[in-house]
Amino acid sequence: MKNSFKNCAANKNNLKWNNMIAREFPLYHRDTDIRSEFERDYTRIIHSNSYRRLKHKTQVFFSPNNDHICTRIEHVTHVESISYSIANYLGLNTELTKAIAVSHDLGHSPFGHSGERILSDFSKNDLGVPFWHEKNGLNLVDSLELLEDSEKNRQNLNLTYAVRDGIISHCGEIDENGIKPRDAFINLSEYTYPSQFAPYTWEACVVKIADKISYIGRDIEDAITLGILDDHLNELYRLLNDNSKNRKLNNSNIIHYLIDDLCQNSSPKNGLFFSDEAYNLIHKIKEFNYKNIYFSDRINASNRYFELVLSEIYCTIKSCFDGKGAFSSVKSLQKFYPKLYNGFLNFLYSYYDYPDRDCSIFKNRVLFKDCSPSHFYQAILFFISGMTDNYAMEIYDEIVGF
Repeated sequence: MKNSFKNCAANKNNLKWNNMIAREFPLYHRDTDIRSEFERDYTRIIHSNSYRRLKHKTQVFFSPNNDHICTRIEHVTHVESISYSIANYLGLNTELTKAIAVSHDLGHSPFGHSGERILSDFSKNDLGVPFWHEKNGLNLVDSLELLEDSEKNRQNLNLTYAVRDGIISHCGEIDENGIKPRDAFINLSEYTYPSQFAPYTWEACVVKIADKISYIGRDIEDAITLGILDDHLNELYRLLNDNSKNRKLNNSNIIHYLIDDLCQNSSPKNGLFFSDEAYNLIHKIKEFNYKNIYFSDRINASNRYFELVLSEIYCTIKSCFDGKGAFSSVKSLQKFYPKLYNGFLNFLYSYYDYPDRDCSIFKNRVLFKDCSPSHFYQAILFFISGMTDNYAMEIYDEIVGF
């Protein structure tokens, strides 16, 4: 019900407050700054390069000619809108939900979840651990993304604990009804797989659910626009009519119904809770989407292309490693692959501890201090994960072209 979570919100009266706003390092301060801690996080995120790149990263449908098909940046905007509506009605901190929402998918690789699976195979083979976008998102905001401070020094984003927790905790399907936050203030490096822990705040729980609400209806809308569901519309209409009391089929009605149902059925005691009807509808729509959209032959064609592109980039950089060090190794790329060479070299300069590192500019965390293969392979994975679809394709074309 309205404002039923007001006493649980992320504010100074919450016993978790000091943990929520904690940062790993002190953040520079202006005497004239009027923003709250979470507002500062929000603006730091939307001014980052990683956020800007989301507009050229696949959500579900690769390289659509239709400008109205969803990309990753639209998705995070939808999640921001949905989570704001829920949090605002329930009396939670909307500044926190907004910051988590716009940052929750920063760790996605090019080519969506297919690209993530491909990079995970590389990571498991060469580093012994999987690559998953939630953990990569935390690595990105903690160690990779750089932003100029008021003195033009390049520093890490250094976000609050509550936002960082929301990023790594956002995934996991809604396999149980009544999501609640955890009590423990853990070191987020303890995460070893997605959804290992519940989020730390109610606001992060809202974003976790808003993420699912945002895509199930929009993916159907896009698939209909692209003609992918032409042979399955009767099945879809029957599904929705049987489960949603003859509501008209469109994304707006699906989202409105699920938001309203969640808000009317949730309570601090029971958690963020859907009615049985809405909960079952979510699972039936997801089942329909997986069968007819995500695993369709039309989608699988692009997946094979993603495998080709990312494998060629990864193997090309990996093959140049000479065991003497990252910078000496990468020189062999310069002659034939200047765009790849310059891009990867600039990346290395930002994160390696090398003799000529300009510490008057780079105030960020050093990630790599030796020339071990594992450090080099990790650098490749970080580099590729930050690429847009377009940049990855440009690098691939450079590698295979003459």
